[in-house]
Amino acid sequence: TLEKIIALLSSPCVITDVGSVKGAVVYRATELCPYFVGSHPMAGSALQGIDAAMANLFENAPCVVTPISKTSPQALQTVSAFWQSLGCLIYNTTPELHDQAVAWVSHLPVMVSANLIYSCLQESRPELLQLAKALASSGFRDTSRVGGGNVELGLMMAQYNRESLLACLRQYQENLEYLIGQIEEENWDNVRAFLSLCQQQRPDFL
Repeated sequence: TLEKIIALLSSPCVITDVGSVKGAVVYRATELCPYFVGSHPMAGSALQGIDAAMANLFENAPCVVTPISKTSPQALQTVSAFWQSLGCLIYNTTPELHDQAVAWVSHLPVMVSANLIYSCLQESRPELLQLAKALASSGFRDTSRVGGGNVELGLMMAQYNRESLLACLRQYQENLEYLIGQIEEENWDNVRAFLSLCQQQRPDFL
């Protein structure tokens, strides 16, 4: 545990983490050690282990640091400089805003992607499911990638960022119900407008 780790460290010793949830960690860790700085490099892949290592993984990748009022300014500077030395672009924000933002662009996509795979598996006709698996290509590969990744990581997203993730899932559900309704009613102009808006706005996220 963090308590045991801190007890073994000489003071001052700067500590950071790379977890994707900050609210559940930063306040408690900073109480134990003011030289703790929460950080979250937004880089990686669905692969695991040493064979998945990439020398340029952090180049131009966003990295969020989440200082609070009790965070040591010197520790914040040290951690920020460390990530910058790896090529990261630094963003400072609160643990709360971080958790809400990553719920949209990281945690929700994992659940949606996993549900895509799960929904396909609900096909009851074996021959059709087998054909679908054979026909799955780049589109399915791209949209299912994060849903087929590290199970424990996805579970921790749901457990420790529960409220933010639920808010995003409910909004996603509402939008999905709207889209279902438009298709049922054959409101093709509305479907076109929906898809056009998404096409126009997607580059702003990349």
